[in-house]
Amino acid sequence: MPKLDKEKHEQFCQHYFISRNATKAAQAAGYAEASAYNQGYVLLKRPEIQERIEELSGEVSTDVDVISELEKQYEQAKINGHGQTALKALELLSRVRGNNQEDTGPLDMEALEDRVKNAMYIIGKEKMFELLIKTFPEEFVDDEELEAVEQVMEEDKAILEQLDD
Repeated sequence: MPKLDKEKHEQFCQHYFISRNATKAAQAAGYAEASAYNQGYVLLKRPEIQERIEELSGEVSTDVDVISELEKQYEQAKINGHGQTALKALELLSRVRGNNQEDTGPLDMEALEDRVKNAMYIIGKEKMFELLIKTFPEEFVDDEELEAVEQVMEEDKAILEQLDD
């Protein structure tokens, strides 16, 4: 184990290993909030800090298959229409996988459409209408058409509220 100069350095390493955020790790280790960003950056440049973080990575073992658990969380959130939870699960999956997996993307139009439909489902109808209006404003210049879209959204909302009761 590399010998660290201060107990704060060890605390920084341990907190950084968990959060992967140098500023938060510096704050958790006891550095002032005002200087935590700079201190975290400086500490991460030190070879003994890098070595200790690597060493901590090698010490961790678990029986839990984190990737499959996160995939399950994502699927459940998607099925239940919990868009924010689904996005968070995807973000965590990306971190766990190291953001290094190549995404060749869909190879055909049908696969691309399936991905878009899944994303639209997660985002939700109301937000999708907002995005469509922002993306294609020239298509919604007509006030009557825009009012019709808003009326449909209100009717859908009322129906959903009735179903919830």
